[in-house]
Amino acid sequence: MNRYCDYNSILKNRFGERVQKILVNAGFSCPNRDGTKGVGGCTYCNNRTFSPDYCQPHYNLTEQIEKGIAFFSHKYQSQKYLVYFQSYTNTYAPLSHLVQLYEEALAFPNVAGIVVGTRPDCVSAALLDYFAELAQKKYVMLEYGVESTSDETLRRINRGHDFYVAREAITETAQRGILVGAHLILGLPGESREQMLRHAEVLSDLPLTMLKLHQLQIVHGAAMEKQFAENPQEFHIFSLDEYIDLCVDFLERLNPEIAVERFVSQSPKEWLVQPEWGVKNFEFLDKLKKRLRERDTWQGKLTKRAEM
Repeated sequence: MNRYCDYNSILKNRFGERVQKILVNAGFSCPNRDGTKGVGGCTYCNNRTFSPDYCQPHYNLTEQIEKGIAFFSHKYQSQKYLVYFQSYTNTYAPLSHLVQLYEEALAFPNVAGIVVGTRPDCVSAALLDYFAELAQKKYVMLEYGVESTSDETLRRINRGHDFYVAREAITETAQRGILVGAHLILGLPGESREQMLRHAEVLSDLPLTMLKLHQLQIVHGAAMEKQFAENPQEFHIFSLDEYIDLCVDFLERLNPEIAVERFVSQSPKEWLVQPEWGVKNFEFLDKLKKRLRERDTWQGKLTKRAEM
């Protein structure tokens, strides 16, 4: 029994073989850093904590993709690649420049599509129209940083937009036939457990293809590091078991048609302040699946869809 909708399995079924994401840094900035929306970025963010060695802006885009393919190709004889524009806001440039970058990535023979990470306040109708046309030929997913459905939380973390903007961007993207993902952080300061579970219910009503979850991580170099040092009582750092149970409760309330790509993120040890769980992603997944079996539960169990 599959107890949750696994995005990686969906990808493999779609392409008939293994699919590997190649992360790239195309040299974008962020309107929350350059003064357009704010300065300093979101309080939890230090982009350097999730960029592999080959994904560095001193390599051009083609070089990064070549290095990424070389890094993964020796492990598997047959696989497709998705180029993942991850670092910062990957739609934050003139349309002509964006098209040039996306087309450069798609020119590689084994690249089946692109995944574009961005902010919901950084997409235009013209850009969405371009993606809609591209999606007729290639795999295209826009991945929006939502982070929270609470406007109070979004203000607190210096996000620079409210949830209405995220809702509209997701809806307009899906209406054009473009696959759409969302990113959510569980454990942001000020949010109760009930509020975190409410996120699942709110997101369930949106036309999402995929959802990424991860625990709040306090990392060196982020504004939140100082906030945590000065006011640790405002934060709740999950134990591993506690977070596993939260993810199970979250899944029970999540639309079973929304695929989940991940539940945790692992910053390099040298960057991480809290939490220090010492488990790898696959180990976490094993524990999560075990907990789902122990509780005899599954994604969407508590939703109206489960009653239909």
